Amino acid sequence: MSIQSQLDQMVSEASPLIAGCASLVELEDIRLQFLGKKGALTEILKGLATIDAAERPAIGMAANQAKTALSTLLDDKKSELETASLAAEMVKNAIDVTLPGVGTPLGHRHPISQTIDEISQILGRLGFAVEEGPEIESDYYNFEALNIPDDHPARDSHDTFYMMSGHVLRTHTSPVQVHVMEREKPPIRIIVPGRVYRRDADASHSPAFHQIEGLLVDEKVTFAELKGTLDYFLKALFGAKQSVRFRPSYFPFTEPSCEVDVACVLCQAKGCAVCKHTGWLEILGAGMVNRNVFRKVGYDPDQVTGFAFGVGVERIAMLKLGIPSIKLLTDNDLRFLKQF
Repeated sequence: MSIQSQLDQMVSEASPLIAGCASLVELEDIRLQFLGKKGALTEILKGLATIDAAERPAIGMAANQAKTALSTLLDDKKSELETASLAAEMVKNAIDVTLPGVGTPLGHRHPISQTIDEISQILGRLGFAVEEGPEIESDYYNFEALNIPDDHPARDSHDTFYMMSGHVLRTHTSPVQVHVMEREKPPIRIIVPGRVYRRDADASHSPAFHQIEGLLVDEKVTFAELKGTLDYFLKALFGAKQSVRFRPSYFPFTEPSCEVDVACVLCQAKGCAVCKHTGWLEILGAGMVNRNVFRKVGYDPDQVTGFAFGVGVERIAMLKLGIPSIKLLTDNDLRFLKQF
C-alpha cells in the first residue's frame, strides 16, 4: 500500500474515533495513537526512505495535510469537551440566588469580660478609675506590704503558687493598691480588675480566676462611706430592691473588716442549696485600710483613712447569669458562650 493510501486510511480511522470521544483523557490517548512520537503518522513516514527522491516533497506535503486535519479535529473536540465539562460543573455547583443568605457568626465579649465591664461602669459612676498591675509579684507586695504575717495560711505553698525565684503568682489584685499608693498621694479612688491565682479547684473555684479590688483613700474617710458605696454598687448590680447585709470579719490588711452578703438571687432569699438554706450569699470582703499598710507606703495613718474591698468576678457572673459551675466559664464551649 502506498504512503498516500496509508495517510488517507489513517485520517479515515481517526476521524470517527475523535468524533465519538467522550472525555479529555480518551481524546489524549487518541492523539498519542495517531500523532504521538510512536504514533501511526510516525510509522508511515518511516517509509519515505523507500520512495524516489522526486516523490518525497509531494508525500511530505500530504503528510502535513493529514497531520493538520487530525490536529484540527482534535482541537475542535477538545474545545467541545471542555465546554461540556464546564457546563456540567456549573449545573452541579449552581447557586440558587433566591435562597436566603447565610449569616456570618459574630464574636462577642466573654461573660467574664462583660461582668468586669459592668462592674467597672457602675463604680466608674462613683469616680473610681481603673488601674492594672503585674500578675507576678514579689513576696513583699503580695503579702508583707499588706500586713499579712509570716505564719498566715495564705503564704503556704498549698495555697499559693511560688516560683523558683521566690516570686509568686499574685493571689489577689490588692498588691496594685500598694504600687499606686507608693506612686501617688491621696486622694486615691481606684478599682483593679485582673487575673489572680490560688491552689484551689472545684465546682465553684478555679486555680486562675478574676478579681476586682477597690480602694479609696482620702482625709476623714469613714466606714459609713464604705457601706454606702457597697450598698449602691450591689443594688446597681443586682437590682434596687436587693437586700444587703454586713457581717464582722477579719482580714490582715483592713481593720475593722467585714463580709458583705446579698439576699440569694437564685431563690429570692427563700433558702436553697446554693445559699445553704440561709437565704444569703457571701459576695465580697471589705474594710477600712489597716494603719500598718499606710505606714508601709509612707502615708501618715493619722492624716488619711481609706477603705478597700475585693469581689470575685466569676462569682458575680455565676450569680447574675445562673451558671452552675465555674468550669463552664473556661471550657470555651461555643454552645455555652453563645447564650451570652
